[in-house]
Amino acid sequence: MFDNVSDKSRCLMILDSTLRDGAQGENISFSVQDKLNIATTLDKLGVHYIEAGNPGSNPKDLEFFKQADRLLLKNAKLTAFGATRRKNSNVEKDENIRLLLSAQTPTVVIFGKTWDYHVTNVVNTTLEENLKMIKETISYLKSKGREVIFDAEHFFDGFKNNENYALDAIKAAEEGGADCVCLCETNGGAFPDEVYRGVESAKKVLNCRVGIHTHNDSGMAVANSCMAVYAGATHIQGTLNGLGERCGNANLATIMANLQIKQGYKCIPTNNMEKLTEYCRKIAEISNVSIKNATPYVGKSAFTHKAGMHIDGVNKAKGSFEHIQPEQVGNVRRFLVSEVAGRSLLVDKIQKFAPEITKDSSIVSEVIQEIKQKEYEGYQFEGAEASFELLIRKKLGQIKQLFYVEKFKTIGEQNTENGKAVSTAMVKVFVDGQSEMNAAEGNGPVNALDKALRKALERFYPQLKGVHLSDYKVRVLDGKGATSSKVRVLIETTDGKDIWNTVGVSSDIIEASLIALISSIEYKLTHGLYYFT
Repeated sequence: MFDNVSDKSRCLMILDSTLRDGAQGENISFSVQDKLNIATTLDKLGVHYIEAGNPGSNPKDLEFFKQADRLLLKNAKLTAFGATRRKNSNVEKDENIRLLLSAQTPTVVIFGKTWDYHVTNVVNTTLEENLKMIKETISYLKSKGREVIFDAEHFFDGFKNNENYALDAIKAAEEGGADCVCLCETNGGAFPDEVYRGVESAKKVLNCRVGIHTHNDSGMAVANSCMAVYAGATHIQGTLNGLGERCGNANLATIMANLQIKQGYKCIPTNNMEKLTEYCRKIAEISNVSIKNATPYVGKSAFTHKAGMHIDGVNKAKGSFEHIQPEQVGNVRRFLVSEVAGRSLLVDKIQKFAPEITKDSSIVSEVIQEIKQKEYEGYQFEGAEASFELLIRKKLGQIKQLFYVEKFKTIGEQNTENGKAVSTAMVKVFVDGQSEMNAAEGNGPVNALDKALRKALERFYPQLKGVHLSDYKVRVLDGKGATSSKVRVLIETTDGKDIWNTVGVSSDIIEASLIALISSIEYKLTHGLYYFT
């Protein structure tokens, strides 16, 4: 079954569809500038094609292609997407085909039906006319000098229900001159063995490059993509963070890491694989989404260890509880501080900042006592590594106080005209003997407080302009006190490249939030030792 798996010399062609298929995901809305920024990032990563949208479907995509000349891509080919000509029409007069060509991309992706059920019940045409639509459209685009990738929509459903017609459809694409036929697992319900058989059969009737495009509706998009490669596919489509309609597209980050690191295929330049996590986070930031912690390779928890036995094992032999080294994909190993982590973990943590410390040093006992006291108060550091690092550095005397908040006030008010609630915050800070007071409005008191605090500090620390909250969580620690209960606030902050978490605890949710906010800013300003004493 895996006859082709030993063929490691092939270079796989990667097409990222974040800007087209990814944009169809729920709560995803790219501006033209967002799309330009994502395209630039994908090009730096080293993908071969960037499927940027359908110029015939909406004005935003059309505007993107007008501005695309200023991208100056070095690695990737920009690709426009569209459908075959309409039934019973002339391809030369098809308006969508005209707009597709107007994008002036060197490569175009054309999708067409390969499932007979769709042809007769959705397109409402004959099986023969559908084959003509595929062949004539591709032939016309080739006559205009375009590289053409044919997306064989619903291929695996078609192959299962009418194998001969599905194969006839992709043969029509090759007869029209397609440079690549990409087999699309559009419904996301196929199993890996089905994908293998479909690709294997397609390879027997085609001479052009064969590709794979899968969806994750049954949780097997990555496995199906890898299986397609084993069967001989050399072109892979997906989205870098798995964005897409319904349950998303195949996650290219996972696929590329699997195939390049573990199977010896070439997907992107070797040095760029070490930047995979950075680029995934950057695109997530532009997309205004968070990468799930448990995402393979690039997630925050991908190389995180909590159990003492696991931590001990990794310290002694890194491969004992990790399938690759995190540095291979630009991620980092994390050990969580919790009730199941022992004294040796704390020593390891402290030694990162003070190598001379040993397990017998008095500072270790002081840190343990501080952690126990903080945990008694309700703090939890296993999800707030930045706060834990600040605690250690302050105990070591490595951090000077960069600012302090003298006073703050939050005000909630209701706009009687539109019923919208608006919060205002005022903050006064001191930095090196100088004071600054600022105010801001926000969507709730914490948002207003965050804005006001950073605005006040940006006069002294302009690097805070690119910093903002990316997640905010509150947990009531003791429900017995009802509205006076103590709460723990955990916030996630990002500067567009790095992400860090801090925690604050108080019976006042605003004060708990401010503690976490202050720690977040302190971490940003002190990280990298530039401001350490």
